[in-house]
Amino acid sequence: MYGLYGHREVPSMSKDAGSLSAALAARDRAVLWHPCTQMKDHEAGGPLPIRRGQGVWLEDFDGRRYLDAISSWWVNLFGHANPRINTALSAQMADLEHVMLAGFSHLSAIELAERLTTIAPPGLKRCFYADSGSAAVEVALKMSFHYWRNQGKTRKTRFITLENSYHGETLGALAVGGVELYRDSYGPLLMDTIRVPSPDCYEREPGEDPAAYTAHRFELMLEALERHHEEVCAVIIEPLVQCAGAMRMYEPNYLELLRAACTRFGVHLIADEIAVGFGRTGTMFACEQARITPDFLCLSKGLTGGYLPLSAVLTSEEIYQAFYAEYREQKAFLHSHSYTGNALGCRAALATLDIFASEPVLERNRALAAVMARDCERLRDHPNVAEIRQRGMIVAIELVQDKRTRKTWPWQERRGLRVARRALEHGVLLRPLGNVVYFMPPYVITEEEIALMVEAAWLGINTAAQD
Repeated sequence: MYGLYGHREVPSMSKDAGSLSAALAARDRAVLWHPCTQMKDHEAGGPLPIRRGQGVWLEDFDGRRYLDAISSWWVNLFGHANPRINTALSAQMADLEHVMLAGFSHLSAIELAERLTTIAPPGLKRCFYADSGSAAVEVALKMSFHYWRNQGKTRKTRFITLENSYHGETLGALAVGGVELYRDSYGPLLMDTIRVPSPDCYEREPGEDPAAYTAHRFELMLEALERHHEEVCAVIIEPLVQCAGAMRMYEPNYLELLRAACTRFGVHLIADEIAVGFGRTGTMFACEQARITPDFLCLSKGLTGGYLPLSAVLTSEEIYQAFYAEYREQKAFLHSHSYTGNALGCRAALATLDIFASEPVLERNRALAAVMARDCERLRDHPNVAEIRQRGMIVAIELVQDKRTRKTWPWQERRGLRVARRALEHGVLLRPLGNVVYFMPPYVITEEEIALMVEAAWLGINTAAQD
């Protein structure tokens, strides 16, 4: 378990009843119901109202600032109130805010699809828009199933997924997830899936090579494909990092082996890069590190630089052609959202891609990742730190009660929440995944801000370790 309410633990705020932030928080509690939150936690104060953002910083209504070390749920790439994205959105608003994408189109949707299919792994030549990460996963699942149906292979109705995986909160996405905290309450509503143990390297033996461990774990996936491929539409996977699953990580060779096996057994591969795409793991897309092309690539979060909800599913011309037919054949993919391909969202995404194209973002990220690794070394010998793991601009610190045995604290003690509250007092926004503290900051963070971020985590971990 990752904590009483999973990876969205609730930090506290100032209890000064006379502050403007406190007054707004009281108004909030009277009318709002927040996502993935036990609202009773806010009886003691909060939530924290934010007035403005600039770069990596958020500011409340009393003038206190907080370093956004998690990119506001992993969406913000180039800082809050980014001037280039602001300018692009202003120009788009002057021309067109939205038009339905059924029977109509617009320049921003066309240009974004052209850009995405150009930078994506080779062979992904078609773009289907949706409005959230969960919706993108739903699209990919339905599209895979429908493809096989259009091909006359009606036995293919199931999906293979990994334990400890997370793909969203809508029912289809939830069904292919493997974190019980989110699934348990809705189990009777979910389709049956085939789950395979995760390849994450945390459980490997001391000194065991991560790539060798990953390859060994793939044997379990291979067994599932051999046994079930005739009834399986697709395997869905988060490449390299199971983000909501406590930031557990594995090696790229798993993706290489999986791509080859899916091709061999006639099963689609869905890569959920909603959290890890757009430079987060060190390359534009995590799949690049394994030199593979999935059949479906799901994108969202950083797609618009953290500005607006938008997602995209990229797929191949072959899959597209399976739906391309005369109307009477009833093969069309009848999935839609009212805001599909929203012009403002597409323009924000284009501005985000412009920054990648005009600045050395990936090179700069590699330098920042090295700084994060260096500064986190001070935590490695902490008696309550079992492991520090990193993939690009994601660093995770696994907290334990006993370093030698890796015994963790009971989830009811909410040690991660203690870290978050102490860090917030120090001016840093962290939201640990249970007992895992992680950093996933915007790419515009400086070395000095990284030092502050790590110092706040150090103080928080020391506070959390106290009995």
